[in-house]
Amino acid sequence: MHRFAPLPIVLSLLAIAGTASAQRAAPGEVSTSFSFSSLGELKSDLDEGGDFDWWGVGVKAGVTRQFTPALSAGITASYAMERWSFSGPNAFGSAAPWRDIERPSLGLSLGYKLGDGMSLFVAPQLEWAYESGAKSSDGMNYGAVVGVTQFLSPTLFLGLGLGAFRQIDENKYFPFVIVNWQITDSLRLGNPLPAGPAGGAGLELAYALSGDWELAGGAAYRDYRFRLKSNGPVANGLGENSGVPLFARLTRKFGPAGQLDFYAGYVLGGKLKVMNESGATVRQSDHGASPMLALTGSIRF
Repeated sequence: MHRFAPLPIVLSLLAIAGTASAQRAAPGEVSTSFSFSSLGELKSDLDEGGDFDWWGVGVKAGVTRQFTPALSAGITASYAMERWSFSGPNAFGSAAPWRDIERPSLGLSLGYKLGDGMSLFVAPQLEWAYESGAKSSDGMNYGAVVGVTQFLSPTLFLGLGLGAFRQIDENKYFPFVIVNWQITDSLRLGNPLPAGPAGGAGLELAYALSGDWELAGGAAYRDYRFRLKSNGPVANGLGENSGVPLFARLTRKFGPAGQLDFYAGYVLGGKLKVMNESGATVRQSDHGASPMLALTGSIRF
């Protein structure tokens, strides 16, 4: 985000939920997942002048196989694109600092069950984040998420994880908590998304409504950067978007395999930044609470 990020396009079986569920499968069993998303931030004022908005779409597919009662492995592939719009002149000058951002990625996940409800997982990931027209190889992010999980009871699953990534020209490390706690028959505390290059897993409190509906609210911190094109205002520079998405989610489930998630909320503490090719900040601006909307759909088979 497995649900929301600013990028619910990271919806997948990767790392947390996918590894845990795969370890309960029978040896030789294969599960496949597919998801799509559409999301964006509505118009928001930049503190240094002007405003911006953006909208994006993404797809992701994954396959996980249970090789033995203890060992599972999976692979995922995804592609996402964001289209940004800036008023001019604005905090970044008379020209928009970037326009279309592309984010293809590949990921692996390995899980191993130690016994007594404890499991280990490692999930290496490779992502290219760049403005259309830039060299994809100049926007490479790579690293891994590792962690340990423990079933403490039939209703409580806890773990600790660490993400370590090279985000184009910056090393990034973050610890995070893995939790799936069925507090009551209707109330559950969990992670709304897997950890990845943009940040940790976040927390979400969900309430099961009557029928196949679920209502939830949560938050996560997201921080990602991307390579800018060579003929833009800051040639071969870097763009960065960070903030805390605070969201409400309404989910409609379709049997055990499919669901649609509707999101609405705000990005708090948001900041946009432009850096030159050497990584030095050229311009930056905070922005007010940005309204956001998103729709994701997923199916497993």
